[in-house]
Amino acid sequence: MRPTKQRGQNFVTDANTVRRIVAAAQVSEDDIVLEVGPGLGSLTLGLLQATRRVIAIEIDDLLAAQLPQTVAARLPERTAGLTVINADALRVDAVPEPPTAVVANLPYNVAVPVLLHLLATFDSWSRGLVMVQAEVADRLAAGPGSKTYGVPSVKVAWYAAANRVGTVSPTVFWPVPNVESGLVAVSRRPPPETTATRDQVFAVIDAAFAQRRKMLRSALAGLAGSPTLASAAVVAAGLDPQARGETLDVTDFARIAEQIFRA
Repeated sequence: MRPTKQRGQNFVTDANTVRRIVAAAQVSEDDIVLEVGPGLGSLTLGLLQATRRVIAIEIDDLLAAQLPQTVAARLPERTAGLTVINADALRVDAVPEPPTAVVANLPYNVAVPVLLHLLATFDSWSRGLVMVQAEVADRLAAGPGSKTYGVPSVKVAWYAAANRVGTVSPTVFWPVPNVESGLVAVSRRPPPETTATRDQVFAVIDAAFAQRRKMLRSALAGLAGSPTLASAAVVAAGLDPQARGETLDVTDFARIAEQIFRA
């Protein structure tokens, strides 16, 4: 097989890195781990040695078919602990057992959509560790006021706390990427208490960051109906209409959504 750029395939080939990821994920023998993009199976093998079950989602037909054979050859005593789902992770909405953790080397080109999909679709998992492009790792873990703070930061914050916990060298991958990767620990927490729906809050987030340097009163004008109505909604939420989206946290966006989408 040949890794493809189209699917963002970069496979971990270093055993020490696999052990490091498994240790950082803090999974136990009682966990049911959901893994996305197992690729050649190096991380899958490491997880199977530490957990009760691994449910691996692999979009590549060849890799999905090969993974059980790899486990049977290298870790035969754990073959019963592996389930492979040959599908696009963005389209998977059910798995055989509710996962308790997520550990994944996410493809660079779809890392954020996949993580958000997993958070929205499977609420049984409480913690996870994802390996993503270093720049994406910074975005996921960024807080208000940071240069890297943006839509991914706020939307992930709706579901969980995200923290950058490590860097991974390009040299441990095949093929070797042009960038470093980052490890991000994800710890689920309750969403903000709000009368607004998640979709409404996310609509406000998208509008606020659509043109990054715009003040809220201008950025939210289309959503609210006019700059005047947007200003009124932001003030009613206890915030400054001249502020910009990158200074607000997820609870601030929820308060604005309550005002804009009031019945």
